Amino acid sequence: MFDLYRFHAVFTTSALDTVAADKTHRQHAVIEQVNADFKASALAHLPSGVFTANATWLVVAVMAFNLTRAAGIIAGTGLARATTSTIRRTIVTVPARIARRARRLVLHLPQQWRWEPQWSRLFDHTHSPPASVPA
Repeated sequence: MFDLYRFHAVFTTSALDTVAADKTHRQHAVIEQVNADFKASALAHLPSGVFTANATWLVVAVMAFNLTRAAGIIAGTGLARATTSTIRRTIVTVPARIARRARRLVLHLPQQWRWEPQWSRLFDHTHSPPASVPA
């Protein structure tokens, strides 16, 4: 019966029209979430006072961040948009037991573990042979 509208005031000093300014603002909002996630993980330990140490730490932190994001995307089912700490808590920090049997390592995952399908999908994806490409 009633149409619902959401009105927002927009104040900007740029010469962009309303739609372009809104799109730019939304893109900034996404990168701010990425920066907050990045600062809450590896960048929390960045300042060391030595430029080369900070530069090295930044490179390693970016690689770890990107690998964690890729793992979340491969695992799927809600982890593609999850924060780094959520991915770390759900599929990296696994409450498992490692056993050695017949010269092989066996990983015993917990029974009824909520994240087992996502962890298995990631494991199978990273440990399977590459798919053949038709010529």
